[in-house]
Amino acid sequence: MLKFIRDNFRWIAGGFALTYFSSFGQTYFISSSIAEWQSAFSLSHGEIGRLYMFATLASALCLPLLGRLVDLIPAHRMITFVMPVLAAATLMAGYAPSVTVLVIAIFLLRLFGQGMMTHMALTATGRWFAVERGRAISLVVLGHQGGEATIPLVFATIAIAYGYQTGWLVGAAAVLLIGLPFAFWAYQQPREPHLRDSELVNPLRHVHSWTRREVTRDPIFWVLLTGVLAPSFIGTTIFYHQNYMTALHDWPPQLFAVSLVVLSLTTIVFALITGALVDRFGTPAILPYSLLPLSFSCFALAFSGPPATLFVVMILLGISYGVSATLFGSLWPEIYGTAYLGSIRAVTVSAGVFATAAGPGLTGTLIDRGIELPTQMIYLGGYCLLTAAALSMASMTLRRRFA
Repeated sequence: MLKFIRDNFRWIAGGFALTYFSSFGQTYFISSSIAEWQSAFSLSHGEIGRLYMFATLASALCLPLLGRLVDLIPAHRMITFVMPVLAAATLMAGYAPSVTVLVIAIFLLRLFGQGMMTHMALTATGRWFAVERGRAISLVVLGHQGGEATIPLVFATIAIAYGYQTGWLVGAAAVLLIGLPFAFWAYQQPREPHLRDSELVNPLRHVHSWTRREVTRDPIFWVLLTGVLAPSFIGTTIFYHQNYMTALHDWPPQLFAVSLVVLSLTTIVFALITGALVDRFGTPAILPYSLLPLSFSCFALAFSGPPATLFVVMILLGISYGVSATLFGSLWPEIYGTAYLGSIRAVTVSAGVFATAAGPGLTGTLIDRGIELPTQMIYLGGYCLLTAAALSMASMTLRRRFA
């Protein structure tokens, strides 16, 4: 592993930087200022949830159009466009003078942060690595966990000392002064995929590069997409409703922040394990099991328990995040090729962003109407089990297709 990182440092580190700084568009960061925005603009829990949902839905609709640019424009040039816009959106969110400006800021954060930053990192990594694609992607996606474990904590420290607006200002400066130059340097020199002949046991299977139109006509693609949606929808719902859940279960308010460390560590471990398994057995072999931990985490949240319950939930969620992030990052180039990977991934990322939009808005509205989150979690756990069964059938179909 160390030799692999050393030999490919600039591309792994560049992808890690992109996923790390995507934190400014992720729900776990944005939700840290929900209470301040509700107070500033007199918004209810359901109202802010719906605004967040509409802004994220709009970003999901734009992603298929914007995301296909990574097939046409070199990655380092895309970085010089995407990251300055993300920094500007960060400033807008911190100093929004009205609800309208706030919604625009959230739209840009979701589109260029959660959407494009992750899209650029995984598309470039999927295209630049072949034999050890799973290992490369498992390292790149760790930027999400690094950001999750550090950025909200730094923001909270700054917000307590100087106010939440200063936290957003420091975030914008970090994107421009640290993230942008480093990611540009890393991606300025593309990597050429190569085979390690001395270590390669089985030759790589030739994969026909599907166009986006061909992919969207493949029934298996839509089955696989149901697996992409579940972690995005459920994870965002849990993060967004962290204050509601701790109050509902009578858990200490600071418990959720501590549990995020457990989530991050678990995700890191299982992302690396999944990367090795993908390189050895291929993605279809892992598909049937990817959503089972997520289902169990939903059922654990459905019933009231001691504070330790949250750590169990985070361990299960971390297993699911680690598996799914690496699995679905490797899946698309493995079964659909790399020539049109940007266009294909733009659709899958858009679907994932759509799921993150629907989570807070839909569940928040149901809470306002008297359907508590634990009840909703029972149905979400059942959805995961049904989707796992569908992914098992998709796995068998893919194995026959590649036989």
